[in-house]
Amino acid sequence: SCIPLAEALRSHAPTLIVSSTEPKAVETAELVASHLAIPHETAPDLHEHDRGNVPHMRSAEFISMMELMFRKPDQLVLGRETARQAQQRFSRAVQSVINRHEGKDLAIVSHGTVIALFVAQHSATSAFQLWRQMQLPSLVVMEQPGWRVVQTMMRIPQAG
Repeated sequence: SCIPLAEALRSHAPTLIVSSTEPKAVETAELVASHLAIPHETAPDLHEHDRGNVPHMRSAEFISMMELMFRKPDQLVLGRETARQAQQRFSRAVQSVINRHEGKDLAIVSHGTVIALFVAQHSATSAFQLWRQMQLPSLVVMEQPGWRVVQTMMRIPQAG
């Protein structure tokens, strides 16, 4: 259920939810927007780090590869884009959404790796450590100007 996520967002009073075009993000955005009675839309380039060509691997091996990717952001370690390329793509997409909806309080529904890279870009947070802490769903609230991190919830308690 997305109700606990919606309730966690309620106090921040978003007026629009924008998600990546990936089905999981769209579904989350639709459910949260419906609960909060606000509109939602999708935007390009908010998708996860492109790992479409990565074969399934054991969890420990995947985590090790992810750690290397975060540590060497300019090297193509995993997938079709470097960590830096994913972070820059996501940052441009976020800025585009903000420019298109100037003055609105936005909630952006996206994915763990790119969110961790974005937050780390604007704070003293380790992208890898943040990525490891994130569960589904997680919430990071940032304030403009300056991208100050206001709140993080790495595990949103589920009702029931």
